[in-house]
Amino acid sequence: MGRYVQAMRVGILTGGGDCPGLNAVIRAVVKVGVRRFGHEHVGILHGWRGLLEHESIPLGMRDVSGILDRGGTILKSSRTNPLRDAETTQKALDGFAGLGLDALVALGGEDTLGAASRLHSDHGLPIIGVPKTIDNDLSGTDVTFGFDTAVQIVCGSIDRLHTTAESHDRVMVVEVMGRHTGWIALESGLAGGADYILIPEHQPDVPALLEMLHARHARGLDYSIVVVSEGVDLSDGSADGDLDEFGHARLAQQGVGDRLGAIIREATGFDTRVTVLGHVQRGGTPTARDRILATRFGTRAAEMVAEGLFGRMASLRGNTITDVPLAEAVGTLKTVPDDYYRLAQPFFG
Repeated sequence: MGRYVQAMRVGILTGGGDCPGLNAVIRAVVKVGVRRFGHEHVGILHGWRGLLEHESIPLGMRDVSGILDRGGTILKSSRTNPLRDAETTQKALDGFAGLGLDALVALGGEDTLGAASRLHSDHGLPIIGVPKTIDNDLSGTDVTFGFDTAVQIVCGSIDRLHTTAESHDRVMVVEVMGRHTGWIALESGLAGGADYILIPEHQPDVPALLEMLHARHARGLDYSIVVVSEGVDLSDGSADGDLDEFGHARLAQQGVGDRLGAIIREATGFDTRVTVLGHVQRGGTPTARDRILATRFGTRAAEMVAEGLFGRMASLRGNTITDVPLAEAVGTLKTVPDDYYRLAQPFFG
């Protein structure tokens, strides 16, 4: 444990995609920061963009009352990259100074925390990270908050699709989020009893999928559920070439679910429908598990600020909340292990 320092003026921002549990973290950082350490808090609006443009609001005890169960983020978000160029980076540094901050707590995923890591290592900004992503793909922590809620939402949708698929003898293709990793697809597919799961970590075996569908029909099972991550590559045209601010290729307008549905329909003749769950997976009320995890992360972040442990991220290891260097947390993506995917394969079909 580090030594506690004097009360500080602490900024909080949420970057990247919204996520159930963000408000629970904000609430914990403020309540613990005020009650235990006497900190003053400032909410930076619209992620890094707010730091560049000096957009902020005061965050007191009253401001965070009643937000534990709210989805989204009261601070709003954006995908602004504060390291886009030298001028933008200087604006970020000037924004930190202009708002009179002594420390900054950044809630985000790979891109937000990657920027936070570089702002700390290259420019000495006193930053603490909190791991947020429904994709659960951040290294340095066993689980990210928001993931449990996303899996529950997808699993509930699969449960509902089972009944309509069986009623109409249909193949239901369910496209879920997961650009680079298949955590949501795998866990929701396992929990929802999907008949086949495709994830980005494994080259899609379309012939095996088609063979499984034919085999089910031969056994009198005239309906199937196929779950696919949005990042599964069925062709060289899976991205449209346009890049976002962090250099990631934007996914094609026609998603992998529609392309897979067309392949199944043409190859088998089975009535095939596609459900793209999209942003519903990151919306709404966080589960109890995510509220608790977010509260624990926010508490640790407030402690880390008081202890001067900058350049680090709150982390869950086993059932213990700890912290790790930001550089370690964003160094590599946490992908689905091969043995975990093999666990699901005996249940295909």
